[in-house]
Amino acid sequence: MSSLQDKVAMRHMDMYMEQEEKYTEAVMSDTERLQTKLQSEMASRLNFDLSTPPVRWGPWLYYRRVEEGKQYPVLCRRLASLNEEFISHKSPSSGFDFTSGKKIEQKLLNYNQEAERFGGYAYEELSEISPDHKFLAYTMYDKDNDYFKLSVRNLNSGSLCSKPHANCVSNLAWVKDGQALLYVITDENKRPYRIYCSMIGSTDEDVLLLEEQDENVYVNLRHTKDFHFVTVNTFSPTFSKVFLINAADPFSGMTLAWESEGIVHCILEHHQGYFYLFTDAAKNGQTIDHHYLLRSPVDSSSNPRIWENVFIDDENLVIEDVDFCKSHLVLITREGRNHRICSISLPLPDGKQAVHLRELQPYFLPLPKHVCNISPGPNYDYYSTTMRFTISSPVMPDAVVDYDLSNGKWNIIQQQNMLHERTRILYGTALSSAIAEKTTNVKFSSMNDVKSEDENLWNDLSEFYACEHHSVSSYDGAMVPLTVVYSRKNRKDNQSPGLLHGHGAYGEILDKRWRSELKSLLDRGWIIAYADVRGGGGGGKKWHHDGRCTKKQNSIRDYISCAKYLVEKEIVQESKLAGWGYSVGGLLVASAINCCPDLFRAAVLKVPFLDATNTLLYPILPLTAADYEEFGYPGDIDEFHAIRKFSPYDNIQKDALYPAVLVSSSFNTRFGVWEAAKWVARVREQTIYDPKHPILLNLMTDIVEENRYLQCKESAMETAFLIKAMES
Repeated sequence: MSSLQDKVAMRHMDMYMEQEEKYTEAVMSDTERLQTKLQSEMASRLNFDLSTPPVRWGPWLYYRRVEEGKQYPVLCRRLASLNEEFISHKSPSSGFDFTSGKKIEQKLLNYNQEAERFGGYAYEELSEISPDHKFLAYTMYDKDNDYFKLSVRNLNSGSLCSKPHANCVSNLAWVKDGQALLYVITDENKRPYRIYCSMIGSTDEDVLLLEEQDENVYVNLRHTKDFHFVTVNTFSPTFSKVFLINAADPFSGMTLAWESEGIVHCILEHHQGYFYLFTDAAKNGQTIDHHYLLRSPVDSSSNPRIWENVFIDDENLVIEDVDFCKSHLVLITREGRNHRICSISLPLPDGKQAVHLRELQPYFLPLPKHVCNISPGPNYDYYSTTMRFTISSPVMPDAVVDYDLSNGKWNIIQQQNMLHERTRILYGTALSSAIAEKTTNVKFSSMNDVKSEDENLWNDLSEFYACEHHSVSSYDGAMVPLTVVYSRKNRKDNQSPGLLHGHGAYGEILDKRWRSELKSLLDRGWIIAYADVRGGGGGGKKWHHDGRCTKKQNSIRDYISCAKYLVEKEIVQESKLAGWGYSVGGLLVASAINCCPDLFRAAVLKVPFLDATNTLLYPILPLTAADYEEFGYPGDIDEFHAIRKFSPYDNIQKDALYPAVLVSSSFNTRFGVWEAAKWVARVREQTIYDPKHPILLNLMTDIVEENRYLQCKESAMETAFLIKAMES
């Protein structure tokens, strides 16, 4: 099945997958009416966003909108001065200001036309407007060649520029105020290794600025928010370095700004005479669990450059992310499970000594209850005092919020209103005036919840759905965060079925956002739970490292401990617990099933990583250094044995009764469909057959990711499968 270039093998695979599809349809045939009902429910909750929230950058409002009957959106812009109170859902397709009779919308890129260039498929990875707003550089996925192709479009004429036209592009950064473009290309193993500079409008060949020949070294770049510098990050398993390029003169060479041992995260920014570095690198040879902020004067003559701490370390306050504008520094912080956003006026005091955060008189901005994630951006405009964030919660649809850092006022730009089954997209003064009457700055304090009179502004669903936080003791005493969501009206004590989500890899935070398709389960009395096991994010570097490579068993045992807790505490009825895992989360759930098959009644594994041993030994699809860091190098004997111990395919129990499992896979995934197929075949071969415990393989089409109605169909099938498994 993995012989992708063998036409005979591919023909056999098509026949095999067709048989699997027919078997799945036969098993699920008695749920057709239920699937239709579920699909109708889920479709009714779809976000009918005619436009993304407009992003203001300089004089322009940029946004994407969907034209009626078209599959892909159109990238547009309008002059903000012509339409200060633009409301996107009123008539975005007209493009006219009917008062003045002037056309105020400019179409920049029609992705439906791009789909015609790329075989009917339009997937964009990178998109960068030049700082002078004259050009758009973007990369589109070429499905036939499996790479991203760079194009540059003149926004005044709408035509494509003659150059650059590069393939295999992974990064972009504008320099010389938009007159030149830096880009990174990858080698045959998808390793970013070369940086080129292309002068827009010139016929000269693009200039190679850097080539990293060591196959273990990766390269990426980004511009600082003020476009004064471009930072070049090079990293390998043994080192991480940050170099600087003067954006006004990109051919003047690169200067080393900072370096550290091992792979570490580091972002460098520039602000009024200082460089700021946000990193989780070791300090004085000691591993640091969380990120911290450093700064260094731009004109520093020391070599190597000396970096000073901005804040005094506070073990109770974790800085998750930072963002800059000309007037403010914004921190996304966390105290335990309490997420917050605070702003600090710039410039900071010139003293070289680190200070406590409270000494800088931070303002903490209003947030709803039960926030599980805060994502900054897009915040392109360095000179604006308004910053945008997406606020996520298990009991609230994502809210896109603009905060005015100069006065603390805030404005919900976009949020789905689940109570009315429709979407609210607002931009301008209509909403902000209502909010401004109630919103004031929140001074430094231990509370970050919005005052009660503001709660109704958030479309918070906590009146109808409860969100509880538990701490579960794992096998070794480690306390694992467990989030439990349920319907206040429909939950039945000790009689509710439950669905336990898990991920636990790459230090990534488990996605606990409100998902409208889960409402169908919640309203049927289901418990939805999320286990933040070791290996995932939210607990610092040690939490991540304690669940990766030779310690991967910790992730699996944490997940099992949370599953047992749900049953023992009678949150979920015994024999009515299901597991759910996506990608490497599929490895977690499948491994837990191998250990305790009788603990679960059902499971859904989406594009799962199931054959770790063979994938790491003989990678058919390219793997990165981060993949081997996460799961182990099979060339190391200890790590090889650890991989064999957690690899789901290698640990299927013989003559055991497994739960009902639905495995969904696709050819458009970094974990090949053959992994799913061979795992399903071996489970059927080695375990006890029971028609009430079917092992099903569902092959999703590539277009599902682009089509929300097909997504509804897939979600309806998964939900019907879970309901059927519990009721049989």
